[in-house]
Amino acid sequence: MSGILAVRLDSDGDVLLTGPAVRALGRLGEVDLLVSPAGRQAADLLPGVRSTLLFDAPWSGLSPAPVDAEAVLELVQRLSSAQYDRAVVFTSFHQSPLPTALVLRLAGVPWIAATSEDYPGTLLDVRHRRADGLHEVDAAIGLALAAGGSLPPGDDGRPAVRQPLPDVSHLVPRSRYVVVHPSASVPARAPSPDQAREIVGGLADAGWAVVVTGGPSDAPATARVAGGSPDALDLAGRTSFAELAGVLAGADVVVVGNTGPAHLAAAVGTPVVSLFSPVVPADRWAPFGVPHVLLGDQAAACAGTRARLCPVAGHPCLTSVTTAQVVAAVDALARASRDEVVA
Repeated sequence: MSGILAVRLDSDGDVLLTGPAVRALGRLGEVDLLVSPAGRQAADLLPGVRSTLLFDAPWSGLSPAPVDAEAVLELVQRLSSAQYDRAVVFTSFHQSPLPTALVLRLAGVPWIAATSEDYPGTLLDVRHRRADGLHEVDAAIGLALAAGGSLPPGDDGRPAVRQPLPDVSHLVPRSRYVVVHPSASVPARAPSPDQAREIVGGLADAGWAVVVTGGPSDAPATARVAGGSPDALDLAGRTSFAELAGVLAGADVVVVGNTGPAHLAAAVGTPVVSLFSPVVPADRWAPFGVPHVLLGDQAAACAGTRARLCPVAGHPCLTSVTTAQVVAAVDALARASRDEVVA
């Protein structure tokens, strides 16, 4: 098979943020993408990916798989058979690429690049260093450039998805609408259902048609959230990931925490009101490349903790955000977007 192997063993949002770097690697040859099951849906939407490989790594993810020697050896065999010319391992700033690099070396990949704070021994051919303060998108592009890639002419370096997206006209209101996505894979990064319910009600009172989105497991919570307005439309569990992208693309604005759909909204070019818990830094994880308003106390006691459950009673970083602030942010972003279209 040969070609380039890009690796991002994280969730859908992380994979979307790596998309521009994957396109940059495409200047070197055809790119395959190795992802975890949690990133498969986004991987299938990325432009410039020849094929997707799956591996549930025991060193990555919210609920890592147990170490399975047979599964690791099977991955080594698959990668060895593919005979990749080079591999680039993408990770977040707090992760080590070295377990993946070891697997790639065992598979005979002759050239490997990654960003690594840890001493890599002979595991890496390019040990890239990340500058402080970079957004995850820019950091990934920086690694791709260090690996010899370059963005194609006219590529703006923003996250993107394959086009066309599915027709979702049968799912959404005929009028202009706002999406509220209240859930997050990490609870500390999401508003409470009660707060999200108030936001839905406030948006409806301000004249907006509201669509509430979520996965199948979110349905009990979204039913409560959508109850903030009798006219709110609850789509939890009713869309594929690609259809969700279509729903977000049709919205004027998306209201969402720091989670995958925030990055999916950015990838389809929709402005975002980001209810951002500072457990991770906004300069690295805010919606990239689209107009957005960041709400939430970025100096709260939880800042920088990477906590999965809020470590501060009452979740004050987000409960300090008022419904009026959210409605004002939605109106401002929608107005600016309309003015841009008119201009």
